[in-house]
Amino acid sequence: MAHLSYVNIFARDIVALSNFYQQVFGFQEIESIRSPIFRGVDTRKSCIGFNAPEAYELLQLSQFSETRGVKFLLNFDVDTKEAVDELVPVALAAGATLLKAPYETYYHWYQAVLLDPEGNVFRINNVLP
Repeated sequence: MAHLSYVNIFARDIVALSNFYQQVFGFQEIESIRSPIFRGVDTRKSCIGFNAPEAYELLQLSQFSETRGVKFLLNFDVDTKEAVDELVPVALAAGATLLKAPYETYYHWYQAVLLDPEGNVFRINNVLP
């Protein structure tokens, strides 16, 4: 059976963006896979890879290198509603932009919607009982 191992983000500054997610969520860098054009962090259930723009050519994706817009949504689940509320100011202090303050969704999640320093959308969630 397949499972999600990585979500990769093309980033202008792989060091700064990977550091942002490490700072906000306490993720650890996977130093053994570090390269000049890649950083990876372990989220404890899967990993996030940060690819420098040079990876477009490496992966034969050059025709997509100028594509703009939201192409993925990262979701980070936490154990409590309070953890959502506590992480939002941490993310803001680290350079995030708040799009939607913590709220309860119709599908019974408590979540906040933010942009990371490079404009990628991410949510901090608690799945309510």
